[in-house]
Amino acid sequence: MPSRRILCLWFPRLGAERILRSTHYDPDIPFAVIQDKGSAQVLWSLSQAASAAGLHQDQPLRDAQAMCHNLVTRLHNPPCEAMFLTRVRRWAGKYSPWVSAIAPNSLVLDVTGCAHLFGGEAGLATQIEQECRSLRLSVRIGLTDTLGAAWALAHYAGHSATAHRNGDAIDQEARATRSRARKRQKQSLTSPPAQTASNQTMLHSIAPPGQTHSVLGDLPVAALRLEPSILAQLSRLGLRRIGDLAGQPRAALARRFGKGLVLRLDQAFGSAAEPVSPAAATPLFAIRLTLPDPIGLESDLTAAIKRMLPRLCAKLKTVNHGVRQLRLQAYRCDQTMQWLDLGLARASADPDRIEPLLALKLTEIDAGFGIDMLRLEATQTEPLHVHQHAHALDNPTTAEGPVVQTANIEDLMGRIGARIGLDQITHRHPGDSHIPEKSAQSLAAAWSEPADNWPKPSRPRPLLLWPPEPVTAPEIPAPPAQFRWRGRVLHTLQATGPERLAPEWWLDDPNWRSGVRDYWCLTTDTGDQLWLFYAHGAGLSAGWFAQGSFA
Repeated sequence: MPSRRILCLWFPRLGAERILRSTHYDPDIPFAVIQDKGSAQVLWSLSQAASAAGLHQDQPLRDAQAMCHNLVTRLHNPPCEAMFLTRVRRWAGKYSPWVSAIAPNSLVLDVTGCAHLFGGEAGLATQIEQECRSLRLSVRIGLTDTLGAAWALAHYAGHSATAHRNGDAIDQEARATRSRARKRQKQSLTSPPAQTASNQTMLHSIAPPGQTHSVLGDLPVAALRLEPSILAQLSRLGLRRIGDLAGQPRAALARRFGKGLVLRLDQAFGSAAEPVSPAAATPLFAIRLTLPDPIGLESDLTAAIKRMLPRLCAKLKTVNHGVRQLRLQAYRCDQTMQWLDLGLARASADPDRIEPLLALKLTEIDAGFGIDMLRLEATQTEPLHVHQHAHALDNPTTAEGPVVQTANIEDLMGRIGARIGLDQITHRHPGDSHIPEKSAQSLAAAWSEPADNWPKPSRPRPLLLWPPEPVTAPEIPAPPAQFRWRGRVLHTLQATGPERLAPEWWLDDPNWRSGVRDYWCLTTDTGDQLWLFYAHGAGLSAGWFAQGSFA
């Protein structure tokens, strides 16, 4: 059986080249894609001309414009980049049926038994480079026995490990430059090397079968896909190459840096499995509307949505599915795109229920110079239940009452969720605990079903419940005839109890370190019905506390 062979394709300029392929920009003019990072804008993806001008990733936009006055920029659009990478993944399926995407901007292919169809591994890599060149895409290729090693070769082949500044060196700099030094250190530890004029000729790196250890030894530890904090610790200890880690005891590395470092090492060397799992073919539910003239009014958007939603819902009904997450994409005349996401409390394929929710969020769309195309996609769907086919809203006279009530509640949740988010809407569920404060839990209403049968406790529970508050009363287990609580002196008229509750001994709950509690229901002369308990603890933890009110 032939050894496993994994090929990795890294597209270092995918964000910039995606836009350059669909526009008529001069390739000799520096171009960059920018993204918001905090309160500033930084460079995200650069063209070859921008890199040749001395610009680099994560550089502030103001500094880049000061260095290159003719820099052309566009905003980062993650959905469009993800969609473009999906199309590239389908194109890569001609070389292997096992293709998977790895962030950021990388594809991995299991080419075991496939390379001979293209003239061997070198011929396969050369053909991919030629096709990517014709597609105007920059690519770096790594081919070896494991996924981790192929990723490392594609991103770091030809780059030796360099000594990084440690914390002491940064502190020795002038105060005005310390922050910049830390930024340089973080960038050098985490960012893959960008393509320059000196390394553009080496577009692929192929390791012979069984030579994974030798090719990885001189690569920097950043090629193991580690966390930035772990990379900084390794650099301070002088462990800058993968070969430096390979000779260290695994147990000591796991104790100091965690099991993640050891796992990445084993995956790169083939000791731990890391299969290539191709994305499953999922049905696409999307509708596109191309407009003859650009639009910019909210009424025009509403009219377009009324035309698109019935067609989308018709496609969903053919497979008995309803939309749960909806995305509206507005393509503008300046080659940019805006989008908004809508979540529904329950899956639905009824356009009359979805349209009002979508109309509430149309104010988030900025038409700019005009919108010339709209795209509506159901990004998440779910099978429809039987009661959702009752058309309760269309014909409430023939539908059952509970179905109508459920639909109305779901519509209300959808309208509120469109404004504040579905995750902000919660409802109470019974908890699996006899502890009063743990007897109920709050769950997201859109992702959980309401509870019908609440467990009935042996004694009545108060309507209002709060964290235990100290009560000034004699420290004896008997109900106090007079006590002071919240600045008031109250007299007990009637006491019902006790109900003894013990802590969960298998959990270390700081609120229950006072031990066993005796709960009493006290009726006071002011008409209050309070829920008090006496804690049988030692020292300061003993005494009376108020935790709830029955009215």
